[in-house]
Amino acid sequence: MEQTTKLTFLGTAAANFLPELKTIYKDCFDKTARRASCMLIGENYLIDCGMYVMESIRIAGVDMSKITDIFVTHFHADHFVADHVAQIAAGKEKPLRLWVRRDAEVPPIDNVEVVYLPRHTEVEIAEDMCVVSMDANHDPKSFPQHFIFTIHGKKLMYALDGGWFLTETYNFMRKLRVDMAVLDATCGELIGEWRIGGHNSLPMIRVMVPSLKTWGVFDEETRIYLSHIAPKLHAPHAEIVENVAKDGLLVAYDGLTVLL
Repeated sequence: MEQTTKLTFLGTAAANFLPELKTIYKDCFDKTARRASCMLIGENYLIDCGMYVMESIRIAGVDMSKITDIFVTHFHADHFVADHVAQIAAGKEKPLRLWVRRDAEVPPIDNVEVVYLPRHTEVEIAEDMCVVSMDANHDPKSFPQHFIFTIHGKKLMYALDGGWFLTETYNFMRKLRVDMAVLDATCGELIGEWRIGGHNSLPMIRVMVPSLKTWGVFDEETRIYLSHIAPKLHAPHAEIVENVAKDGLLVAYDGLTVLL
């Protein structure tokens, strides 16, 4: 019987938050008023641990005691807050593992074991689960990386934050085929937006996806989710969904669960 893994989008925003998170949405998820991007793989593996993550964990009813590993895409505050990592690590019998880029500078955190990921090398996380780190096109001082997880033989690409792909990363990915991808879509339909040095817009994604299909990284069966969506640069969620449906793209939202 084929094994599946539950993926939970605990947050899907770029660092561009709506004030309603502090008021009407302080105890619930909303598809447009998004919290900082992070994802839970199964019950044990958290990708990013930044602003709002503790709220997201509370609202989703996540059992923090089961989180054994945190994977850090980069060290901007919407993706990494040391105090939040410390709260998750507190009281665990075994140290929480924090997976970071090979050259990252990590502050000391009690009961945390830092694991430095080499580039383009598959590293075993657990039985039937591996990860590969790929450098990302984002602020280099934040030690950015994308991930490709292999879970029960299926591949998940998690590519937040980043604009396009670096040449070395693109060449490495050409050897792979992924079943699901989560792509940065910070800038919406904006053209001439200054953030494209380290983030994607929808026009960029419309070029990127067919190009990756040409090389077999994606195919018609690959599910492609947009995340890291800046609410102030995008239309409301329902309008984004309608807008990108013609491109074969899916739009993640806070609280969404999918199976890989």
